[in-house]
Amino acid sequence: MSQPPEFSRPIPIDAIGAGAASHSVEASAEECAALAGRFELMAMDGLSAEAEVRRNDTVVYARGLARAEVTQSCVVTGDPVSSRIEAEFDLRFLPETAPPSEEEIELSADECETMTYTGGAIDIGEAAAQTVALALDPFPRSGNAEQVLRDAGVISEEEAGPFGALKGLRDALAGKSAD
Repeated sequence: MSQPPEFSRPIPIDAIGAGAASHSVEASAEECAALAGRFELMAMDGLSAEAEVRRNDTVVYARGLARAEVTQSCVVTGDPVSSRIEAEFDLRFLPETAPPSEEEIELSADECETMTYTGGAIDIGEAAAQTVALALDPFPRSGNAEQVLRDAGVISEEEAGPFGALKGLRDALAGKSAD
């Protein structure tokens, strides 16, 4: 049996109608600490979401905004990097037992993501947590990361590119002619 999500806020399918209904959820300090562990964050100081939820037969749609205050570890220095995340979501929940479609469906970037549900409820808390996780900076850097990299001899992408190489050659030639 799988472990339940750290931030679970189930909404029973039977309580969702065809008209949009607003739902707000907020994680407790303990839930934020558990999510910080799952997402390998130094800290999560808050997570909340507001969503408009509606149903069409067994398909549930949720559109809203997830907000979080997170602290990640700088990939260069390990220093804390704090950020505020505000991520919109547009989700479609399908029953887990729904048969797979035979035809291939192409979704545009404007169309909603698909999640599954079991047990007659969608989990708007887990949906908000996953939305925030997808919005995290994959390579957070602190303010002094560039200097630390430079001191270690790491050159920037601009310096490594073709124009950076030409600049290096120009500087080397200028240095030889100055001698």
